[in-house]
Amino acid sequence: MGNYIKVFRHREKQKISVTRNCKRHNVFGKNGVSMENVTWRFSFMEISILLFFTWKKNGILETIHQCLVEKVRESSGKKSEPTVGIIDAQSVKNTLVSAENKGFDAGKKIKGIKRHIIVDTLGLILAVVIQNASMQDRDGAQSVIRQMKENWIRVIKIFADGGYAGKLIIIIKQAFNIELEIIKRSELNSFKILPKRWIVERTFAWIDTNRRNSKNYERLNNTSVAMVHLAAIRIMLNRF
Repeated sequence: MGNYIKVFRHREKQKISVTRNCKRHNVFGKNGVSMENVTWRFSFMEISILLFFTWKKNGILETIHQCLVEKVRESSGKKSEPTVGIIDAQSVKNTLVSAENKGFDAGKKIKGIKRHIIVDTLGLILAVVIQNASMQDRDGAQSVIRQMKENWIRVIKIFADGGYAGKLIIIIKQAFNIELEIIKRSELNSFKILPKRWIVERTFAWIDTNRRNSKNYERLNNTSVAMVHLAAIRIMLNRF
């Protein structure tokens, strides 16, 4: 009987430790979910965390996200496969726990990472790559386009801002057979909504409404990608 009591106490200490870590890093939910409630549902907190990391490692989160993109597009009266994308990058501040791809964006004065994404005309994420904040947009464009082509092969045109101008247009055309169209500002000293470009900026705003994505709290880049996928999944599920 004494051995059972020792095992029970050990499990309770583990549960309390995991609960504190989850509360600190806000593992679940937009504004945080009571970890005690999750414990009652899953018996032990570790099970829910194990599921997250297992789904992340096996690509299940990415698969769910891709299926939801197709469903949302069909429900909006569009074909399941997009043909047009919009690309952009967002610099995100690092925290003390961040480990991978630390850099400094000299233009925006931000030390951290860069979220490079491609969205469709509805603002749904087609690809996301985590890069060093010091990397120029034109230098990191090929990796995110390459990832997009693995799942969405019918994209033939991508809109981008002036940061992607130059030789990159020819490189993308030759490597991926995709037309890269640059949308520039006609009036530099005035505010003006640029066609198509505002869609990807709105997606960044959607992602930032989830507190876990307000800064880079992750030690690994693939965890940061998984958190973006979770935020996108939540947004798409709210449409049904």
